[in-house]
Order: sequence, then C-alpha cells, then structure tokens
Amino acid sequence: MNLEKSTGYTIITGWLKKNERQPFAFQTETWQHILNGRNGLVNAPTGCGKTYSVFLGALIQFINAYPKQYQSKKNNGLQLLWITPLRALAKDIARAMDEVIAALDMQWKIGIRNGDTEVNERAKQKRQMPEVLIITPESLHLLLAQKNYPDVFAALKIIAVDEWHELLGSKRGVQTELAISRIVNVKYRMANVLCSIWGISATIGNLEEAKEVLLSPLKDEGIIVKADLHKKIEIESIFPDEIEKYPWAGHLGIKLVDKVLPIVNNSRTTLIFINTRGMTEMWYQALLTAAPELAGAIALHHGSIEQELRFWVEENLHSGKLKAVVCTASLDLGVDFRPVETVVQVGSPKGVARFLQRAGRSGHSPEAVSKIYFLPTHSLELVEAAALKQAVEENFIESKIPQLLCFDVLIQYLCTIAISDGFYPDEIFEEVRSTYCFAEITKDEFAEILLHITAGGIALNQYDEFKKVEILDNGLYKINNRRIAMQHRMHIGTIVSDAMLKVKFFSGGYIGVIEEYFISRLEPGDSFTIAGRNLELMMIKDMTVLVKKSTAKKSIIPSWQGGRMSLSSNMGKKLRQALTVSQQKNNIPELTVLKPLFDLQNFLSHVPEENELLIEHIETKDGFHLFVYPFEGRLVHEAMAAILSWRISQITPITFSFAMNDYGFELLSDQPIPLDDSNVYELFTDKNLFEDIQRSVNSTEMAKRKFRDIAVIGGLIFQGYPGEYKKARHLQSSASLLFKVFAEYEPDNILLKQAYREVFDQQMEETRLRDMLQRIQNSKIIITWPQQLTPFCFPLKVDSMRENVSSEKLEDRVKRMQEQLGKDS
Repeated sequence: MNLEKSTGYTIITGWLKKNERQPFAFQTETWQHILNGRNGLVNAPTGCGKTYSVFLGALIQFINAYPKQYQSKKNNGLQLLWITPLRALAKDIARAMDEVIAALDMQWKIGIRNGDTEVNERAKQKRQMPEVLIITPESLHLLLAQKNYPDVFAALKIIAVDEWHELLGSKRGVQTELAISRIVNVKYRMANVLCSIWGISATIGNLEEAKEVLLSPLKDEGIIVKADLHKKIEIESIFPDEIEKYPWAGHLGIKLVDKVLPIVNNSRTTLIFINTRGMTEMWYQALLTAAPELAGAIALHHGSIEQELRFWVEENLHSGKLKAVVCTASLDLGVDFRPVETVVQVGSPKGVARFLQRAGRSGHSPEAVSKIYFLPTHSLELVEAAALKQAVEENFIESKIPQLLCFDVLIQYLCTIAISDGFYPDEIFEEVRSTYCFAEITKDEFAEILLHITAGGIALNQYDEFKKVEILDNGLYKINNRRIAMQHRMHIGTIVSDAMLKVKFFSGGYIGVIEEYFISRLEPGDSFTIAGRNLELMMIKDMTVLVKKSTAKKSIIPSWQGGRMSLSSNMGKKLRQALTVSQQKNNIPELTVLKPLFDLQNFLSHVPEENELLIEHIETKDGFHLFVYPFEGRLVHEAMAAILSWRISQITPITFSFAMNDYGFELLSDQPIPLDDSNVYELFTDKNLFEDIQRSVNSTEMAKRKFRDIAVIGGLIFQGYPGEYKKARHLQSSASLLFKVFAEYEPDNILLKQAYREVFDQQMEETRLRDMLQRIQNSKIIITWPQQLTPFCFPLKVDSMRENVSSEKLEDRVKRMQEQLGKDS
C-alpha cells in the first residue's frame, strides 16, 4: 500500500500540521515499512521522535484497516505491545501516546504494566486488554505465566522494543528475546500470521548485530531505518579555580557546587547526572546548603527512592515546575519533547554512548541544541572531557555484545511457561533455538535443562524441592504445584542485587529502600541520609528499617553495591589519544588548563602517548610500588594486576597487595619488584593468558559469587516471601553449598560452567585483556624511577589508602600528602 495515499497517513499528518509539526523522512519511511508488514530497527539520536516513528505507524495501520469507524471502534484487543527497559519511561511514553489518541478522538486505551502497577489495574487489564500495553521484560514474563495467555496476543500487530540498546547485552535482553520468540510462535500457531517486530535504538557501535538479535525469531533480515539528523551537542567543561597537581578521585565535585548554581539559575530545568546513588544524596544536600532558596524547586531521583516520590518528581519535571533534579541513570532515558534545558554530568560517564544519551535529554527536540556541562570529580577527569568531545565529534560509540547461552534465564523461562499452559519439549526447543542467545544450544544441553527442572538434575535428584515441573501423560511439561508456582511468580526477573530493606518512619510513612549490607553496619542512634532526609536508625524489624527524623549535623551517606562502573574500551582509546595531543601544541581548553599537572608529571616521570605504556617504580616508607597505566578500565586492571603479580612471583618469591582505578593499577611489596627492560615484554605477553588467569586469580571464589546470581535466576535458591526475604549472607551460603555439591558430584553441570564463563567474559573482560596485551606488545614500554609520587600515581595511592581510613581522616591525610609533595617538587 502507498503510504501517502492512505487514510491513516492523511489523518496523522493533518494532526501534526495542526500542531505545527511535520514528520521526518525516517518516520515516514518507518510508517511505510510498517504498512508493508516489514520488521526492523529505527536508529535516531535521543530527542528526535523515535517513539512516534513506530507508535504513529501502528495508528496509521489501524486507521487504514477501519477508515470509517476507527473513532468508534472499541475493545480492539491488544494491538501494540511496547517493551521498555525502565519503569520511569512508562508514564512518559503513555502520556505522549494519550495526547495523540485524545487529539484524534480514538477509543484506544493505553495501559502500563510493571512492578509499580496496582493490583486492581492488573485485574482490569486481565478482563480487557488495552490497545497499547507498555511493559517491562519482567512483567511480560509474568504475563506469560497466566493461564490462556495466548488469547492476550490474538489481535497483536506490532511488538515494539524501546531503547533496545539498553537491553541488548544484558540478561533482561535475553528475557526479551525469549518472550518475543514465544509470542511470535504462539500467534503463528493460532492464526498462521506473524506480528511485526520493531526495535527503537539510539546509536550503538553494532547496529547490524543489534537488529539481528532482535529479529532472530522471525528469521527475517529486516531493515535499519536511520535518521539523517545530526543533533548539535555543546559540551562545556567546568574548571576548578585551581588545578590540583596531585589529584584524587571523588572529592572535587562537591567543591564545585558554587559553579553549578549559576547554571541551575540560568536554565528553566537542569538534570544533574551522577553515577552513584550515594553521591546523588550528597549533591542534593550540598545544593540545598549552598542555596536554601532552592528548597522545593530541586528534587532527587534514584532507584531506591519510594515510588510515589519518584512519580512526583517525574510529573513535576514534565510540567516544568522543578528547577533541577539530581539523578542517577534512573532518568537516563526519556520520551521526546520534555522541557529539560540543560544537563550537568558529574564525574566520568565511563562511556561515550552513556554521555550522548544523557546529553540528548537536554534540548529534547530535534532542532534544539543539547547542552551538557562536564564537571570533574578530580582534575585528571578533564582529560576525559577532552576525550569525550573528540569521541562525540567522530561518533565513536561502544558496541553492546549480546549474551549467549544464559541457561539460568532459560530455566526460569521454561518454568514460567510451565506454570501457565505448559510446553512440549520438541516444540519449545525449536522456538528457543530461534533466538540469537540460544542459536547454538545442543540437544544434550537442552536435555540437561529438562532433567534439571523435572528431577533436580544428576546431583540434586534426591531432593523433592528441585523437582518443579511434572511430565503429564500426553508429554506436556507443567507445574501443577500451587506453592512452586507462587514462589516462581514472585521471583521472575534477572536483576539480582543484595536484599533491600524498606525504610519507614516509626510513626508511619514509607521513604525508600536500602541495601542490607549497608544498614547492617549501623547501630541504633546512628544517622544516615536517604531521599534527601537525615534519619536516625531506631531498629530493624521484619525486613523494615524503622527511623525517625535526625537533628544530627552529620550523617552517613549510604553506599549502594552497584556503584562502580568501568571505563569503556572506546573511552580508554580516546583517553590515550588525548594524552598524546596534550604533549603537542593544541588549543583544547581542558588540556591547556591541565598543563601544570602534565609539566610536573613530565618533570618527575613521563606522560605516555598513545603508542606507549608507562610503568613507574617508586619507593616510599610503605614499601616498593609499581604503577602501571594502560588506561583500560578498572575490571581489566584488576585482572592484569593479579596476573602480573603471579608472573613476577614465578621469577622470585614475593607477595603483593594491589589497587586499581580506571587509568591504571598499583602493585605494592615490601621488597624490590623485579621488573625491568630485560623482562617487561615477557611479563605483558598474551601467551598462556587463559592458564595464567586461572592460576593467578581465585576464579573459583569469583565463580562462587557469580553462581549465587545464576542460582537465584535459575530458581535453585528461593529468596523468601515479601517482607521475609532471606539475608544476603544466607543466600550466599546456600549458593556456596550448591556450588560445592555440583563441583563434587556433577562437575560438568551447565550452570557451574556458566558461572566460570561469566567470570572470564564479564568480570575479567578476557577478550579486552587479550587485546590490551597485544597492543602493549606493539607499543613502547617506558619504565621510570621517580623519587616521589607523581600526579598520575597519586589517585591510585589514595585509593589504596581508602580501605583503612575513614573519609574524614582520609581528606586530612591527603591534604598533608599534597602539601608535602608540593614542597618536594
């Protein structure tokens, strides 16, 4: 059908014209493909109308089918399933869709289904599905656990996966793949028709692969619709008044609060992005202390704040009532045309894609300029600002690597399907194999998974609690036990974190959630901060932290476990290039400002260029230090430090402690470290890398920790009922026991093998580690012997002190060290 001659197109473009808008070429191209029944991936910068490219296409398709009665036609069944990674996005998207539906006077209903959806709303949806359902991957799997769920999808025309780049590369992405494979096959078996699949994505480095993963169950190549729009992004760094020649991580940001206030005052709305929840709490307090008049006009938003407050923040951000919101990645993504004028990024965003995503939240319309300020948390991060500018200019964006053979997710999924209508193994095997994640699964592996869910596998077949799925006489695999079904429904999901405790006022009123590991270290009477409030711990009762308001001047800022992201390989590469440029004549403001620091680094040691690796030997009263600077991110450095320690210990008996950050790592010993020109290339070789990783790192211990998550996702460990969740240490001891049983009685167990594979691939980034070592073999290794600590090694030295010193004492000690080093140099 020709789009431009269709009724739907005329009506939609008429509505756009009335609102003084007109469609972009990429939107009309997508609409045409949707009308033709094609599948694909829409790629456009943040804030350029990606949502409308698919949503309006669905409306055009429907209006064309019912040109005379599209406004009167009610109860059409689910037409568009909209999968979104974040709950915070759902209300935004629903609001934008509702505006269009109301303007066109259509009878469509927009529904939301996620962890925040009320029970009565879910019941209403069960009785009658809305035409559009906005849903998270977890809630979609819960939908598949309902009896007669295929009926829900009977009228479905399009599955849209929003922000696909956010899901790809994670187990939630695998959940999405499996759910799509089920819906596609169920629809085909019911009516011999397929629904269309459309992904919506900002730019990532492997778009073609992203499309392939999404469309795999359809066995269709599909198309990529690329927006030919170049959104203008302005990046401006905030400079401290004085550049510290001996920088250290984290402390500088808060000191620059006074430089952020004019930005907030001169903008209608500002988002202040911070990498960790703990630091958002600190920044919120610091802004209010510096400008009390902003009370009521600034707010806090992160995943541990209670739902009602998050909703309030989102509503008031949308209406423009809030002047600023201090937030984490919880507000990274958002629907188009929101009135955010300015974004401030505090500290390194660790990746180009994340930085672009956040920048795109300002000037959130295609023609507007996105303005983002970069505020360093220590002076060396200004090099990252220069690197980011270059990466953005070159559109040098990270790839997301799809996960493969996630057997824990598959086990969870099969139990989900077994709760509802059950499954036949041969049928579901072909279906599962149609996904990208499980394309390589063998019949033997699948048979082991079936044995696992029906009989507990080889090692656990004596225990009834692991025999979840029954095989009926007709060969149908089904869960009939109500207790098992209820337990499974409660724990559908792949995000595994430490136990979260609710925080409530003793007098009543819910504030948010906090991780067990943090609160367990506090005593009654201690003060801590959450959701911008100073609270005093009274007691912990039934998984609830009871508190009252605190009048204490000082309180502890919680730390959440998920706090430390690692530098991406793209950022590492651009960082090394920026250091090269810093040693040449340039007019880059960030590098010009850092000249005194680079001069001192060159005077004491060396500033490495892109094709060089710098190693520093320094002796202090603490012992003999070896500092190495590959600029490859903390995960790679952690693995490399362990491997290097082991390799050196093969030369001479020696023990080390080590520290690492995103720029490099430190080995510390009480005796001289035998690394010099004669053996350095040998020590940094990729030969026998896999074996050396296994010898040097306690991979069994790491796999044991990784196995805990796999065991929880795969349903081997029950986390407890709401309000009675098991403590993290109990979960870990249960997982350790299972790990031991498998290791002893079933060493080839697929979940055990998965745990080791995930440690090597994700935690140690083995591929990236190998690439780094190959790069070093082709580089010039420069070894220096400075007489004192250098600007580059100082942050590493401070990081290694953090473990033993409280933050207040640390600040005093660092100040003394900086003063002493300043005199010496």
